[in-house]
Amino acid sequence: MKILYYIDSLQRGGAEIQALDVCRNGARFGLEITAVTGRSGALENDFRNSGVEFIRLQRKFPVDLYLASQLRKIIKERGIEIVHGYQPVDGIHLYLASRGLRKVKRVLSFQGFIQDKKNRLAARFLIPRMHANISVSHGLSRWLAETDHLETTPNFIVIYNGADPARMERSGARIRAEIGLGKDELLIGMVANFYRDPRKDHLTVCRALPQVFGEVPNVHCIFAGGIEPGAEEKMADCLNFCLENDIADRVHFVGSRSDISDILSELDVFVFSSLYEGLPVAVSEAMLAGVPMIVSEIGPLLEATANGRYAETFPVGDHAELARKLTGLLQDPEKRTRLSSESQRHAAKNFSIDAHLRSLSGLYANLLQ
Repeated sequence: MKILYYIDSLQRGGAEIQALDVCRNGARFGLEITAVTGRSGALENDFRNSGVEFIRLQRKFPVDLYLASQLRKIIKERGIEIVHGYQPVDGIHLYLASRGLRKVKRVLSFQGFIQDKKNRLAARFLIPRMHANISVSHGLSRWLAETDHLETTPNFIVIYNGADPARMERSGARIRAEIGLGKDELLIGMVANFYRDPRKDHLTVCRALPQVFGEVPNVHCIFAGGIEPGAEEKMADCLNFCLENDIADRVHFVGSRSDISDILSELDVFVFSSLYEGLPVAVSEAMLAGVPMIVSEIGPLLEATANGRYAETFPVGDHAELARKLTGLLQDPEKRTRLSSESQRHAAKNFSIDAHLRSLSGLYANLLQ
């Protein structure tokens, strides 16, 4: 099957990492992939070295007709059978590029809730014009229908995100040594970017830390993730809270990282505090790495953890309950070991790149029948 992926920007976000994992592994499932981008980003070299044909174009306008014409040329010259995008801007350009090409099937993935009115309008236009729309969780499908008022019944399918275990191999970096931790100190961490929109909830984790630190004196916390333009104040709120509560020496903000696998391998507990999600790749990565987790009680995260069977959970924004459960987990090494092994097996079956590609290649094959 000949597939074209258009990924508008190659920043280190969940959608881009998911597309990268597909590019690296798709050939094993019969996918001949051409990856195209309209803008560069931190992952460009990774895509260039992914084993697929990579083409970088230049998007100059929000809806760029010349870019669409270039995509159409690529589709026709390479005999592309399916075009696939990961956000509305991808979908708009793929729709324009493939319009009138009756044998070309269009697929659009929904990775999370839609941030603004412009993208909601684009999604509403695109959904009936796609041959298939992919939601990464049942919880996200409900959110898109009930909150964004999108039609998610006729041509929607749920395919869980899947992380590539090969990408989780360690490079040898040592985050504990970098931040000066001793061998007897515990480390908790959250891997998530700071976004402008209400998505991740780092501040609730910060608010839980004084109580955790008071009861577990040998623990530190790390936040790994970049700062989206416009989200600087959210980062500043977290840092100011830590300074004002005299815990800044035990809380480490390390920014955007390329060594996430190394960081996960050194965590005693992975924390994922969120307001809205699709099904984050970071959670799949942590489960595959065998890190015991505590996550917010939102639909997609409960779905990923089998309603809390494979992780501790806490009510959204409830820093006191997060502190109580996090403290209990840190003080119970046997429970951490059990959650680690059970969640790792669960993730290997449901959230690995192979599980994702089995479902994805099956969808593609059905569309081409």
